[in-house]
Amino acid sequence: MQRLAALFLGLMVLTGPALSAPIGVLIEERARADYADSLPQDGEFEITVKDAPAEEVLTLAEFWMDPRSGKFLANAVLDTGEVQRIGGFALVTMPVPVPVTRLLPDDIIMEDDLAIMRLPVGRIGAYVITDAEEVIGKQVRRVLTPGRPIQTQSIIHPLVINRGERVDIYFSDGLLALSSPGRALDDAHEGQEIRIVNLVSNK
Repeated sequence: MQRLAALFLGLMVLTGPALSAPIGVLIEERARADYADSLPQDGEFEITVKDAPAEEVLTLAEFWMDPRSGKFLANAVLDTGEVQRIGGFALVTMPVPVPVTRLLPDDIIMEDDLAIMRLPVGRIGAYVITDAEEVIGKQVRRVLTPGRPIQTQSIIHPLVINRGERVDIYFSDGLLALSSPGRALDDAHEGQEIRIVNLVSNK
């Protein structure tokens, strides 16, 4: 039996550089295999091991993981030949822009207002903005809290016309050119169509 154990350890040492790697690397390798193509492009693993063995881990004989929660269990083969059950979390995180200060409605978001924070994928909803370029230059619609992800419905393109604001109406058709004062019936950003009432005809 001792000869078999020694032979097993010898074979493991000869199998390649993946063995004797730090335990976090071994866990990430197995976790990536479990996620396969569903792993986000910018996703990185944050590994937490509960009761990590003091001895060197040669390999993981078995590995079980729930991709939704990131919780895993594994049988770690130690350099002593013993097998120890370990557990923990292998959370996939993604970079997300978050405010560094409280931003109020009508504020224009600048690059200095943002920081990049890695958050677990499970905390990133369908409406969370993950690209800082989609946030910079936008106008705040709802209060943004420091360190919290930004929802798509919380920002808008900067308004250039506010509802109720006085505007000038121009019409030109060849030699004919007309102008009249008007009032905006809606808020609007650049390039957006808007309803206007003519203050002369009240239409």
